[in-house]
This record gives sequence, C-alpha cells and structure tokens, in this order.
Amino acid sequence: MPDKWVDWNKTTLSKDYRGSASFATFMIIGPTCFFLGILFAFFPYDFPLLWTKEPITTAYLDQLETHLKFIHQSPPLIARLLSIMVGVGFLGFFIKLFRASESNMLFDGASLVLYLIGVGVYVANIVKGLRLVSAGAWHDSEFDLASATKRGGDPLTGGEIILGREDSLKVMSASNTILALVLVGVLVLQAGQWYAERKDSEEYEKLEKMEKSPSSPTTEKTKKKQ
Repeated sequence: MPDKWVDWNKTTLSKDYRGSASFATFMIIGPTCFFLGILFAFFPYDFPLLWTKEPITTAYLDQLETHLKFIHQSPPLIARLLSIMVGVGFLGFFIKLFRASESNMLFDGASLVLYLIGVGVYVANIVKGLRLVSAGAWHDSEFDLASATKRGGDPLTGGEIILGREDSLKVMSASNTILALVLVGVLVLQAGQWYAERKDSEEYEKLEKMEKSPSSPTTEKTKKKQ
C-alpha cells in the first residue's frame, strides 16, 4: 500500500488518529442505524414472503403494492433526505480514511466496501423494484409475462424485468434482508475497531505501570547503571 494513502507511523494512540470516538464514526453509525430502522419497518411486509410457508394471498400482495407505491410516490424531499444520509455516511468514511492508519484501513476500509455493496443492492434491486410497482406493470394490459420472457424483457422497464408480480416482490424482500445484513456488518466492524482500540489502550497502560513499578526489569537495569 503506498505511503500517500496510509500513514504507517500513526497508531491508535496518536493525536491525529480518527478512531471510534471521532465525529466521523458517528457520521457512519448514524446513517447506518437510520437505514436499519427503515428496513425494520419493512420487515412485517417481508416476513410472509420469505420466512413462512403459508400461501400468499392476492389481498396481501395488493396491500404490499399499495405500501410500496405510497413510499415511492412520496414527496421529493424524502428522496433528497435519503440521498443526504447516504452522502453523510460516505463523507464519514472519507474523513476516517484520509491519511489513514493501519487500523483505519482494516476496519474502515472493510466497512466502506460493505457500505458500497449496500448502495449497489439498493440501486440495482430496490429502486428498480419500486419503480416497477409504482408504474403498475402487472396491472397494465401491455404486460405479458410469457411474451416478455421470450423477448428477453418487459418493455416497461427497458427489457430488464421479466419476473411476475410475486417473484419481483420476493426479490425486493430478499434485497431488504441482504441490505440489512450488510449494514449490520458495518456496525460490527465499527464495534470491532472500538474493541481493538480498547485492547491497545489497556496494553499500553500495563506497559506504563510495569515501567513505573520499582521491581520492574527496566527500573532495575537503570538502577544498576547508576
């Protein structure tokens, strides 16, 4: 790793070290918990699709579609707030990884990779699914699953979505679960950084006590020299 990206002399005890107690960490944890809260609100809708063997009724699918349409057709301010929260998370990562230490590269670098995966899942699966639901593709007279599969896609989505109504909603629910696991991984890595810093601090304090104690080997050597 080039020295311009990593400061190998910086440790968890350095003054300019941006660790778990820095404001940048809260810029990462805040949006992550915010998005986990949103996903938790989706869980009652996702649970019957993925985690039960009971048959899915048409009334339930209609209710889920109504819920998703309401979210996707919300005022533009909501989408802007979501984009701002995503940007705040990225800003926190960039602050911590500027002239990063080895600990930053390990924990914050891995967290950034997971965060990027989460954004990719959101854009590739969830946003496209919301657009499809909001457009009412399955209730449109032009939508025909059999013919769309033969042609290689549905014309309403540029030839990308060829799944039926229930399968598409299951893909969205599975994407929510994957996104939640990825975001939990970010929190676990940030907690791991805090734990590693705590262990480093404890070891440093032990070394200081050993050096200051009269019976320590270092003190005896200095006395002999004197």
